[in-house]
Amino acid sequence: MFAVVRTGGKQYRVHPGDKIVVEKLDGNAGDKVTLGDVLLAGDGGSLKSTSGLTVAAEIVAQAKADKVTVFKKRRRHNYRRKKGHRQQHTILRIVAIGDHKAEKPAPSKAERKAPPRTETPPAAQASQKPAATAKEKAGAETAQHEAGAVAGTPTESPAPSNEKAAGAEKPAAKKTAPAKPKPATGSTKNAAPAKGAAKKSPKAK
Repeated sequence: MFAVVRTGGKQYRVHPGDKIVVEKLDGNAGDKVTLGDVLLAGDGGSLKSTSGLTVAAEIVAQAKADKVTVFKKRRRHNYRRKKGHRQQHTILRIVAIGDHKAEKPAPSKAERKAPPRTETPPAAQASQKPAATAKEKAGAETAQHEAGAVAGTPTESPAPSNEKAAGAEKPAAKKTAPAKPKPATGSTKNAAPAKGAAKKSPKAK
């Protein structure tokens, strides 16, 4: 059975079990709502009378629509206004149309095939526990140290076993020759002599 109901100035065609988004209605999630403005009703190809017919619904949630930006501008007047708006909506689930109620949903395949949970015996749980935790291992190592035993496997010493090799001095680094001074870059062959050092030519007698 179907029906056409009007709420919030809009019309919706609904069936039992459908979910619709309508304009905001008062109430919280889980509340029951009755839609009495039924415009049309029918079952299959035949229409039915709508006198006294109501649609029972349940509020699923109160939500908001996507944000809408409202921008106004008047050119050459330095006028700009920008606002945002989110319309408030109510999500409804149609429970029944008159005497026709929504059918219960069939269990899914996963629920059908889910095996029953079985509790494991305490003996099996004890066998599943790890052999030793990090704290227990650390406690065992400290006990071995106190008793004088060496915990773990010893590693090889990086120092040389030969005493001569251990006491030998390291070879001195090679001395590098001092850097030679660089020659003067400019040439003074064609330079003019200084004024004070210039020799006076002998006068002719």
